[in-house]
Amino acid sequence: MKHIIKEGKAKILASTGKITAKMDVFYNPIMKLNRDISILLLNSTKKKNLRIADPLAASGVRSIRFLLETKKVGSVAINDNSEKAVNAIIQNLKLSNIDLNKVEVYNKDANLFLLETIGNFDYIDIDPFGSPNYFLDAAVKKIARDGVLAITATDTSALAGSFPYACKRKYWAKPLRNEEMHEIGLRIIIRKIQLIAGQYEKALIPVFSFSMEHYYRIFFKCIKGKSIVNEVIESHGTYKEAGPMWLGKLWDEKIVYSMHKCFEKNKHDFENKREVEDLLKIIKEECKINTVGFYDTHKLCNENKTSKILKRDLIISTIKSKGYKAARTHLSWTGIRTDAPINKLKQIVIKL
Repeated sequence: MKHIIKEGKAKILASTGKITAKMDVFYNPIMKLNRDISILLLNSTKKKNLRIADPLAASGVRSIRFLLETKKVGSVAINDNSEKAVNAIIQNLKLSNIDLNKVEVYNKDANLFLLETIGNFDYIDIDPFGSPNYFLDAAVKKIARDGVLAITATDTSALAGSFPYACKRKYWAKPLRNEEMHEIGLRIIIRKIQLIAGQYEKALIPVFSFSMEHYYRIFFKCIKGKSIVNEVIESHGTYKEAGPMWLGKLWDEKIVYSMHKCFEKNKHDFENKREVEDLLKIIKEECKINTVGFYDTHKLCNENKTSKILKRDLIISTIKSKGYKAARTHLSWTGIRTDAPINKLKQIVIKL
């Protein structure tokens, strides 16, 4: 059944109930945070008058929010392969009082829409139901120099190691099945996307990444040139028994700080402000530590046979007092990201 739904400043008519790919007009309320973060990132970019593509628009809520909640937008090309979805998009644009001079609506296969549209886009948002694999080649071809490519992947069961052969087939890497699995999954899919882009001499550098609920989300900045592509490929490798994967930074510190500042100025605009704030606060500290992987506090205590499970914040403050960096990680409630060597970390845990 369809209902009028308000999200941010958007007002849309869409189906509610159990989320399936067969819904007439797909709307997923769980992805509200995903869209919130996208708006903050767009508002933190220096470029203006952006040409945006939304190839898998469904209800159109993401594009409508872009048009209403950021001043960076020049135009938005909104597409969906479903005729019912396109009709809903047009209706939702009117419901939200969108200036139609900034919008073009298409009813095409997502890849054909991207490839047949004249010119490149400054921002492309790939948010599929499942793997983004089918849309990567067209997306990287059409992303502009210095543009931002945003990718969502909801097939975390493969990337996080529940189905390792599926990960090998789809992402050309071996996953890890332990407390670090979601970071490794992020890094594996980043490498896959970078390899697709590298064929076209485009280097995709992650500027903001996160894992939440049932999905991974990465925003890449596109830099053109053979030398930078070579540098990206040199940053691929293995970690423990997993990989190959991206071993570089998951975040651009300046972008993270800008997003946090933008949120603080406009937090009253976000309905789920607590969730957005918590994620940004943790990543703001986490992004200062350039390491691959993190440590689980419960595992550290058990392995070193401490008499009790030590509080995460106590371990972090003690690590910092020894001159090392340490922070929570958004990837685990019991995780610590630190540049302290493992032998020093064990000594700290044992002495506490």
